Parts: sequence; structure tokens; C-alpha cells
Amino acid sequence: MPQITVDHSDRVHLDRRAFAAELHPLVVETIGGDLSACKTRFRRVEESYVGDGDPARDVLLLEIRIFLDGRTVERRGALSEALLALLERHAVPAEGVELHLAVDVVELDRRTYRKSVSAAG
Repeated sequence: MPQITVDHSDRVHLDRRAFAAELHPLVVETIGGDLSACKTRFRRVEESYVGDGDPARDVLLLEIRIFLDGRTVERRGALSEALLALLERHAVPAEGVELHLAVDVVELDRRTYRKSVSAAG
């Protein structure tokens, strides 16, 4: 169920596999769910513009899309805090770069969300 997207530039050093290996169990521990349902994709961003456009600034954005019903605001806030702390441990900015990190918890719509799993022959 959790669909996670991490947008970052090449100026952010992030061991993506190590990060995801900690990320998925953290999500399940914090809000419940099934580890096998966690899906993370990483997208490299060619360019970002932070604040006044100072080239010494960069951004890493993590968005997690989950079904929110049944999860309190406090639990969702705890998830955001835990994810931000995980990012702070894993994301290392390039020399001389100020890195801005952000986490957003977004609701999936049960009325329209569908998924399927298939395997090759």
C-alpha cells in the first residue's frame, strides 16, 4: 500500500538500497501494514530552485502515499518525524551545499486506487 517517492539531485549522496531497507520496516512499525506492500521509487531531479535560487542550496523531497483512514493525526505526524530523521541519517549533501529535506504524507483514495501484481512466465 505505501507508495513512496524520493526526489533528489545528483548533489545528494544517498545509498538508495540501504535507505529503502530501513525505510520500509520503519513505515510498517510506525503505521502498520504489510512490508511486502511497500514500494519506493527514486527520481533524480536535474535542477531545483530553493528560496532565492542560491546554487549552494538543494532539496530532497520524500512523499509517502497511504490510506489515512484509521490513522490518527498523531500517528501520521510520528511517521513524518521518523522519516525525516531517517533522511537526516542517510542523505549527505555535496561539499558546500545546504540541503533542505521535506516529507509529505498524502492520502490514497480507496475509491479509485487499484493495484495488480504479475510475474513473468
